Amino acid sequence: MEKQTIRKEDALHYHAKGRPGKIQVVPTKETKTQRDLSLAYSPGVADPCLDIAANVEDVYKYTAKGNLVAVITNGTAVLGLGDIGPEASKPVMEGKGLLFKIYADIDVFDIELNTKNVDEFVRTVKILEPTFGGVNLEDIKAPECFEIEERLKKELNIPVMHDDQHGTAIISAAALLNGLELVNKKIEDIRVVVSGAGASAISCTKLYVSLGVRVENIAMFDSKGHIHKGRTDLDAMKTQFASDIVFESLEAAFVNADLFLGLSKANLVSQDMVRSMAADPMVFAMANPDPEIRYPDAVAARPDIIMATGRSDYPNQVNNVLGFPYIFRGALDVRATEINEAMKLAAVRALAELAKKPVPDMVNLAYNEQNITFGREYIIPKPVDPRLLTTVAPAVAKAAIDSGVAKYQIHDWDAYRLQLAKRLGQDEQISNVIIKQAKKAPKRVVFADAENLQVLKAAQEVRDEGIATPILLGNVIKVKAIIEAANLDLDNVTIIDPRDAEDKIGEYTEIFYAKRQRKGLTYTEARKLMYYRNYFGVMMVETGEADALISGLTKSYPDTIRPALQVIGKQEGVQKVAGMYILMTKRGPLFLSDTTVNVNPNTQDLVEITELTAKAVERFNLKPRIALVTYSNFGSAKGDDAGKMAAATTLLQNKHPHLVVDGEMQAHLAFDTELLKQNHPFSGLIDGGANTLIFPNLSASNVAYNLLKEVGEFESVGPILLGLRKPVHVLQLGSTVREIVNMVAIAVIEAQKNS
Repeated sequence: MEKQTIRKEDALHYHAKGRPGKIQVVPTKETKTQRDLSLAYSPGVADPCLDIAANVEDVYKYTAKGNLVAVITNGTAVLGLGDIGPEASKPVMEGKGLLFKIYADIDVFDIELNTKNVDEFVRTVKILEPTFGGVNLEDIKAPECFEIEERLKKELNIPVMHDDQHGTAIISAAALLNGLELVNKKIEDIRVVVSGAGASAISCTKLYVSLGVRVENIAMFDSKGHIHKGRTDLDAMKTQFASDIVFESLEAAFVNADLFLGLSKANLVSQDMVRSMAADPMVFAMANPDPEIRYPDAVAARPDIIMATGRSDYPNQVNNVLGFPYIFRGALDVRATEINEAMKLAAVRALAELAKKPVPDMVNLAYNEQNITFGREYIIPKPVDPRLLTTVAPAVAKAAIDSGVAKYQIHDWDAYRLQLAKRLGQDEQISNVIIKQAKKAPKRVVFADAENLQVLKAAQEVRDEGIATPILLGNVIKVKAIIEAANLDLDNVTIIDPRDAEDKIGEYTEIFYAKRQRKGLTYTEARKLMYYRNYFGVMMVETGEADALISGLTKSYPDTIRPALQVIGKQEGVQKVAGMYILMTKRGPLFLSDTTVNVNPNTQDLVEITELTAKAVERFNLKPRIALVTYSNFGSAKGDDAGKMAAATTLLQNKHPHLVVDGEMQAHLAFDTELLKQNHPFSGLIDGGANTLIFPNLSASNVAYNLLKEVGEFESVGPILLGLRKPVHVLQLGSTVREIVNMVAIAVIEAQKNS
């Protein structure tokens, strides 16, 4: 995990705000009328009940069982917190449920059991079997976790997996296969040193043996030292890895080892130990949050190293989220009776193969790379890779079928992959990508409205997350009072009151007056304007003392955009700036333009607005698919708006023949591809619909945006100003902290491209 500053107050507020917790149950059928309720419950519910009574497998047809996983714990080994009890473990279990949902569209009930008795635990889970399609055991201490999983696998007829054991094993095994391929070593020949003998370390080692590692080539260490046959304190799990030879120390075992697997504690491994390893060593140091040896230290010790950790700020992160959502997805979709060795190995090989394929632009964007390619710093896929669901789940499902544990057969695998792709939209994905890229090279961002609590909360978040270095403009006493009253942590953040910055006022006045002296502005007027925070802030950006400005939350839109136009100005060749919103929808990001600036653009204005918007969409490594929307469909109605939208479409198609753009059309037609195919098969949007909407005037665009945002409850980013030389963005009144943070991330990405 990344080194982040998470304040206790923020974490507690996150979990308590609004509806307490992180998950809820949402109806999936109509419930508005009495007829709906009669179908949902009495008397309509009797019919599926009777069908299930006659054929129990129909429970998958008429209920949510087939998409429902139990995340079950007794709270005896929670994260790095240890035995904290079942109630205290519930936030973690809810979090696991959240990951199941957002990565694989799997519903979860979390269950916390108040027992440490293995028999009682197993009995409780066993009698819950009719409810669930699968069981994810979580945070149960060793050695009890081994017995619990083994017994449940034998006694239940649904898939069971203890992710703490198998998740890390599956992901790291994929890394192992690819690492061996890169250095041209055979798995049966390598020597392995393991630090740790808990559930995860044992499971990793067992899976490596399944792949071909020889037991006699493994040296495993627990807290008491090397596990060898001369020891009399070993349980059954450790005994299977007890070796004939004896290593007096971990350091001695390192000599000429090919692989180190660390699942123990920080700073156990020195640079000299790494230097003593065989050529092209692999070091999987996965103690969290701090590994057995730091990545920079290991790489400095051995330039030929292949290293993986559990952290996202270094290459090759072994993250369990690469595995468990997709493994359960595949198991559920074929109604597997278990998750067997064949299915786990299928997941391993699917992950390994995916890392060798060309990386999608969205993943490159997230990590601020031009082209991530298979190699020593990329041996396993990135967690944001959208192909994981459609790669790992089918591999697991097929292995279940081939190994005879599937009760449902998939015959059309292409259709299945398409179904998987439709399960999840890209709303979270694009947001994650934006944040991820911004964090790669944080920039200095001026907040012009620092006397606002929402702005200050956002400033702290972008600082703590490593997205940006905030600079606050406002009355210093007022700003500090708000910070203290809200118990925020912004002690080291720069706060500037323009009224007290006379040295800068003089400098900025000279620059501004030189820009505007032939446009009716006097020196006195120029100096007066410099005391306004919006002018002062954009001047900081213009002079390079900051990289971007965020403003507008407490000012009118013209009052914020005017200083930006006068001081920073438009990009070369741009006649009109425009405002664009991004709505994070389940079908992917939807870009709306112009939503804030041009009241009634003419045909040529619309062409330029569309060009600016298309370039902005391409910055997210997405192909713009643009619809010019109004009340008319391809000449079906006359009028000024219809005419200029049609004319603008023609100009754009002639000027940019490779741009997917069409219109004029009604808004619903931009997304209803079947209707387009039936009535307008000539349209370039029939193969996927639109992701970008251009409106005929400010009234239409602003109404559409606000309706979609409120009724659809979409998260939004914007308005993003297009066409300025440097990033200046104007917040909408009432913007949430999350929306401000997203806007800052956008500004940082733009500043990165300017640097």
